[in-house]
Amino acid sequence: MQAMSPVYLDYAASTPVDLRVQESMMPFLTVDQGFANPASRSHVYGWQVEQAVEQARVQVARLLCCDPLELYWTSGATEANNLALKGLLLYQRSPVHFITSKVEHKAILDTAAFLQQQGVEVTYLKPMSNGMIDPDSVQAAFRPHTRLVSLMQVNNELGVINDIAVIGRLCRERGVCLHVDAAQSVGKLECSALDLSQLCVDMMSFSAHKCYGPKGVGALFVRRASGLELTPLLHGGGQERGVRPGTVPTHQVIGMGKAFALVQAQQAKELAEYIQLRERLLAGLSEIACVNLHTDVDHSVANIVNIGVRCKLSGEALLLALDSMAVSSGSACNTVALEPSYVLLACGVARSLADTSLRISFGRFTRAEEIDLVLEQLRSKLV
Repeated sequence: MQAMSPVYLDYAASTPVDLRVQESMMPFLTVDQGFANPASRSHVYGWQVEQAVEQARVQVARLLCCDPLELYWTSGATEANNLALKGLLLYQRSPVHFITSKVEHKAILDTAAFLQQQGVEVTYLKPMSNGMIDPDSVQAAFRPHTRLVSLMQVNNELGVINDIAVIGRLCRERGVCLHVDAAQSVGKLECSALDLSQLCVDMMSFSAHKCYGPKGVGALFVRRASGLELTPLLHGGGQERGVRPGTVPTHQVIGMGKAFALVQAQQAKELAEYIQLRERLLAGLSEIACVNLHTDVDHSVANIVNIGVRCKLSGEALLLALDSMAVSSGSACNTVALEPSYVLLACGVARSLADTSLRISFGRFTRAEEIDLVLEQLRSKLV
């Protein structure tokens, strides 16, 4: 008898590609339709593909309430983060100060460490105990030569939401550029929280595979009115108005556009479903005495729940024991490390409890009975 596949509850690491997204991509992979290079403007095949790429840019822009020309395609949020930080700070001639936090994604922290080696001054803000960044700490960290603040909107391990609206206004008052890593935001927050016509955000990074689109594609928003000039990370070709050269991956871009359009169309319904699933999960977890809740549910997205398990198992052994559920012990980009989550440690969680933390994240295709199955296994293995 074939073993049942584990219940997938690692949506914060990556989401399945929605079938409707797959269908939108297929015409751009076939020999008789949209295979041409969108930069080939000397024939009709190139024009047609370019039009489709620009329509995808419009779809993303509609969700974000921004000008399509303020969006640049990238290979994902990691590249978008690198382009925002390095593109703005790397070649500054005068002293530059940069503010970020200790609980950012590695795409920000590793880039910040690189910039420090190049002479950029970096301040790493300590989070509050729930993982959020206090806007007052941002204000206190400003210096006369602060050029950039970079903070995530939704923490990828805890799910807590930073008050980007308030932080943005503080930055705008000081004339400081604000970059936001929004990889975990799309589809998990109400549309108003991503309304770039209202937020004082200068740059924002996005990823398609966190919201039911394909891997390998993302986007960077750069506000035109901010007058930012980014130095490209790559050179050659001049695509994306010279900011991100290289042949645009048409089918992936089309998929990202469709994924964002689907989020916009069904977001309210999905957010309500996530709340119901979380309530079901939390009710079951409350009955397991050895479980600590790390996520501040009053200030977080509904689809990420981080717990700590008081047990004698190591974190790796715990994951192996829970073999009928696919969850993670932290960020998917940090799984090569055997150390406990640096995010939880920065929040003051005891090392032993951080080592046995589990991030449970669900999404569009999660069913209530799957939550029940996971709770059943947790009870059988931990009680």
